[in-house]
Amino acid sequence: MPKNQNTFSSLAALRRRLANRAVHTGWRWMQQAGAVTAQTPGPLRFGAIGDGTRLAFPQGTVFGESWIRLGDHCIIGERVTLTAGMMPDLDLGAEPMLVLGNGVVVGRDSHVIADARIKIGNDTFCGPGVYITSTNHSYDDPHEPVGRQWPRSAPVEIGPGCWLGTGAVVLPGARLGRNVVVAAGAVVRGEVPDHAVVAGAPARIVRRWEPETGWQPPLRTPAPVPIPDGMTPEQLRGLAQLAEAEAEAEAEAEVEEGARPEPRAV
Repeated sequence: MPKNQNTFSSLAALRRRLANRAVHTGWRWMQQAGAVTAQTPGPLRFGAIGDGTRLAFPQGTVFGESWIRLGDHCIIGERVTLTAGMMPDLDLGAEPMLVLGNGVVVGRDSHVIADARIKIGNDTFCGPGVYITSTNHSYDDPHEPVGRQWPRSAPVEIGPGCWLGTGAVVLPGARLGRNVVVAAGAVVRGEVPDHAVVAGAPARIVRRWEPETGWQPPLRTPAPVPIPDGMTPEQLRGLAQLAEAEAEAEAEAEVEEGARPEPRAV
């Protein structure tokens, strides 16, 4: 290849690298600058936004924020919809319509649609793509398109400490107790008691904890070992590295044992 073509290719590759770096640097800057917090609310005026709460950039659709209250240390992922009321610029009264407790996590691409009151308890975690709504379409009139029929609304309450897996759907009128696990893709309606695991569409209880009997059916995996008090992150990383080294040594020993020739019978 002629020398000038080599030079041209090198310059083009350098420009692509520089452009790539500039795009990623600019995007990281926008993510930091565009995040919504109590100190940097941007155009959003929530009824309350607690200390340490952060809405990642880019935000999803947000309206009716005067009737939305976010507790302390909440994490709202990218492109999350938070709405109060059926449309913007409605007067919804004196009481909040959507309330998130302290430490609530809402994964990216999730939607929380509060046409009636939705309350999510402290330390509830939602995976990506979770859909929580207090309104559903009605289809009573067989001659009218479903989308044109007046929807039905009912309050939703999710207790503290729950986990909602990826793609879970919580329908109007649902009431989840404390520390409920909703499996990925489950569709929840009605009441779910404390310490239950639900799965399926519609969701049903597949496991439950009771003080007298523990988990029924029994868990298939051993309970996690609690972290000792006073353990630092550096010590935890050291233990993890030690465990990895021991596992690698055991694997190498098994390979060497398998490679040894079997003794011949005399």
